[in-house]
Formats: sequence, structure tokens, C-alpha cells
Amino acid sequence: MMDRLLRINMSAEGGPMVSTVPVGVYAGLGGRALTSAVISSEVPPLAHPLGEDNKLVIAPGMLSGSVAAMSGRISVGCKSPLTGGIKEANAGGQPSQVLARLGYAALILEGKPKDGDLYKIFINKDGVKITPDNSLRMLGNYDLVEKMKGEYGDKIACISIGPAGEMKMSAASIACTDIEVRPTRHAARGGVGAVMGSKGVKVIVLDDTGMASRAPKDPEKFKAANKAFVEGLKKHSVTGEGLPTYGTNVLANVINEAGGYPTHNFLWGRFPGVSLISGETQAETEIARGGVATHGCHRGCTIRCSGIYMDKEGHYLTKQPEYETVWSHGANCGIDDLDAIAMMDRLDDDFGLDTIEMGATIGVAMEAGLARFGDAQAAINLMKEVGKGSPLGRILGNGAAVTGKVFGVERVPVVKGQALPAYDPRAIQGMGVTYATSTMGADHTAGYAVTANVLKVGGYVDPLKPEGQIELSRNLQIATAAIDSTGMCLFIAFAILDQPETFQALLDLLGSFYGNPMTGDDVTALGKKVLTMERDFNERAGFTNKQDRLPEFFKKEKLPPHDTTFQVADADLDKVYNW
Repeated sequence: MMDRLLRINMSAEGGPMVSTVPVGVYAGLGGRALTSAVISSEVPPLAHPLGEDNKLVIAPGMLSGSVAAMSGRISVGCKSPLTGGIKEANAGGQPSQVLARLGYAALILEGKPKDGDLYKIFINKDGVKITPDNSLRMLGNYDLVEKMKGEYGDKIACISIGPAGEMKMSAASIACTDIEVRPTRHAARGGVGAVMGSKGVKVIVLDDTGMASRAPKDPEKFKAANKAFVEGLKKHSVTGEGLPTYGTNVLANVINEAGGYPTHNFLWGRFPGVSLISGETQAETEIARGGVATHGCHRGCTIRCSGIYMDKEGHYLTKQPEYETVWSHGANCGIDDLDAIAMMDRLDDDFGLDTIEMGATIGVAMEAGLARFGDAQAAINLMKEVGKGSPLGRILGNGAAVTGKVFGVERVPVVKGQALPAYDPRAIQGMGVTYATSTMGADHTAGYAVTANVLKVGGYVDPLKPEGQIELSRNLQIATAAIDSTGMCLFIAFAILDQPETFQALLDLLGSFYGNPMTGDDVTALGKKVLTMERDFNERAGFTNKQDRLPEFFKKEKLPPHDTTFQVADADLDKVYNW
């Protein structure tokens, strides 16, 4: 069972010290609930994010390591160098299942090395081995993973940082390897990669050879619940058809049609070149070149919204770029060239950067006149500056807020220092509420109001009007905090919002696994508990309701084609956490 915490103290005398301890007060928690509990109770809220008092917590979900479908998400928590508040960044790929099967509820990196060495950590059934390895310095994630396969074989999963994390850039991500052992799944947001870099850890190699799947307390009930759960996912139009066929980028045409697809650094809500970069075009291109348009990012995924993107010559370039990535490097920068976007996705994954933050940053740089909107080569060159760590690259690698400040740009789309994703809050007002009030800074996954605002999943709330948005965002933020704790992929939300029997199957999965029946109220209570811990940390770190606001321009500049501004009143934003 996942009943141990693996603590690694990087500042111990004589080199890093490993201790395996019982979960203790954190028993029963997983994923985001566990990362947020550890950060809120063990990290001083005023600590420097890159200092020795910050901690990096890597936790599989409550169902990870079992045979439950969709249960392979991993949570990474710390105090964020980007927002200055608490952070949970979430990734797919293999590490969650592997770490859970090795029996660890979380891996916690503490302190920071005094010697300036760079370390690799290897974990298997026999224990933990930590070795300094300065030959890994400034390696991209792709070369790094190849090197690890050469040393440890190809039955491994890796958690790693690229040069951006080593340079402690606030946009740095943590890479997780996928089924093909490629570093394509990222815990991307909030600069978690910089915190791993500050701990002197380049890569964590996991090998679960010889370890069985985690066993449920009630195997029969668990098996029946899993079957019902998968059936529910398969029959929902989003999780059974849209996502598997066209990937997450199926949304490009949909959001563009809704007038909420931010274009040219959030100037307009529609992109003229959208058909050239849509999910439909992407899938056609992938198949024509011998790539893959439907693919799971971890074992046990049944939605299969990932893919493999080949270049014009038919060689592997990157994973299928996600909706957010295609938007940020595409429409947001006026670029309608899928190959250029795929190249930037590859560079983001290799350097270890958040694609949302980087695309938003390049949009701000274009606004500042560093490149023309639509100039794909100039955008790629800016990315390469980040990888090199030139003075300009270091500015860009610290995100949109820093870049806007350095170059004197007013229209900078960030909340709490973190860049907005691919939904304009003036056209999809519920998302604006989530961006403004999430504990994480602007984050679409924190409370995905697109469900009811645009897709009419779980009801309908008019996206252009302020009415009903507070309640919608609040309920989604609570549900999401709970889902992020289970290890489940957030995309299950479409089916569980529309199908009561699929939600029941999820409750039965959790109940039969742990031997405690679960109700909908228990899920709500868990979500509220997580959000309360996160809010408490942010308040102690100095956040007030002034941080729960969108930038002024969203209230003042009308967004074509609907010519709307963000209408939800500040006084209402302050009510999101009134439960």
C-alpha cells in the first residue's frame, strides 16, 4: 500500500539524506490534497520559493497504481516562484502509477545542496540511490531521458527538468515520461521546475519492476465499478468521441466560434487562421504523415486524447500539441503554421517550459515590438534564446508578467503573476471567475466553466452574462480539487457532470478501493478541505482579495466579435469561497 512518505533532505551534512517515514497525519490523502496539505503545514508562507525552506512534493493520486481507468495523474506541489503562493501542477504520463506501485504516497524534496552539485535519484523495489552527476548539466529533457534509458534500461519512468529548471526560470516545468518513455507530459504551471532546480535534482528515475498493482479492499465491487466507469466515459460525446478523435485541440473551432479564442495577445476573440491549426486539421496531418491521432499518455487511459506528431519528412517531432499549446504559440501570436507550433512544443518540452506561459510571454513580447505578430520564425528564435539563457532569454523564461514589466507593456494577461490560458474571460465569463479567484493564479483546470458556458455539459450558464458564474466556478473549483486528489484525469468531469451513474461509479471505485463507502458529500468535503488549506497558505503569504482580480484591461477593452467586457463585480468575486 501507499503508506510511506519518502523524504530526501538535500542539505544534510555529507550529502543528501533519505528517510522513509509513515504517512502519519497525511493518511488517506493523495494527489493535490496531499501536496497542498504538506506545503500548507510544513513550508513557512514567507519562505523564498527558491530557498531551502520551500519543499517540492510529488504525489500520486488516491487511485494511482491501481487498475482503475484514468487514474495516472501526478501532483507536484510547492510554494510557486511565479505566483508567490501555493502551487499544485498536474501531469499525466507514467510516473504516478510507478511511484504508487513502489509504495510511496509522496516523494518530498527538502533543503538544498551546499556543494552546487547536480543529482540524479534512482528508486526501485530495493530502495533509493542518490548520485551526483554533473555530466547532466544543461541537458534537454530528450537527451537526458535517452541517457537514463542507457543507464537503467527502458522499463523506467522519469521525472526531470531541462535547462530552464536548472536556470531557475519562473516558467520552468517538470517533465514526466509517457508510455514511449519520452518527456512529453509536464507538470507545467507556476515554476515548479525552478524549485526542483533549486533542490539540485536533475532527474528522478523510477522502476517498478517486480511490484504489483495496488489491490482494492473489495476486488469484486471495484472491478464492477471500473467497468461501469469506463462504459460511462465511452458513451459521452466528449470523452467517447470528441477527445479520442481530435485530441484536446478539438476545442479550437468550438471556442473560436464562441468568440472566446484569444488572438494577438488577447486583442480579439476570433482567429482568422483557426481552420489551419484546428484539431481536425491536426489529426489529418498526423495520420497523413504516419503519426498517431489517438493515443493514451499513461497506462489505463481510455479517453486517449494524446497523439504523436511527425515532421514533413515523417520523423517524430513531438507529442500531439495540446489545445492550450496550439492556442498560445498559435492564435495568441498570430501564427497559423502547425509545424512551427509543433516545433515550439518540442522546444518547450526539451527546455522544460510551460507552453501556456511561454506562448503568452511571446505574445507580450510581440506587443512590445520584439517580433511581428504572425512571424513564426521569430517566435522560434525567441524560444531558443530562453534555452540558451541569454539575458533576453532569461527575461522571457520568467514569464509574461516579468516580460511585460521589462518592456513596458500594459496589456499583460496574468493573474497572481501567472498567464491566462486559452479562453477569454470577456466571452466566457465563468472562466474569468476561475482565473481571478483560483488559489493557483490564472488556471483553466482549476474550475473549467467552459463546461456549462460553452459545451452545455452539466447545465447551461450564458457565457456573456455575469449571472450564475460565481456559483458555477465555485462548484467546479470544489469538484476539481477533489478530482485532482484522486489521480483521475480531469477529463472524466464531462461524463460525471452529465451522467449520475458514472459519478456513482467513481464513488464506488474510491469506496471499494479503500473499504469506506463514499458519497457525493464526501467528495465536496474533500474539495473544500483542499481549497481551505490553499487559501490559508496564500493569506499567510500576504495575499488579499486584491489578488483575486483580473487585469484592468478585461473590464475596459471590449472584445470583438461580441464587444463585451468582463462583467462580474469585484464584490461577487469575493463571495466565491463563501460556503
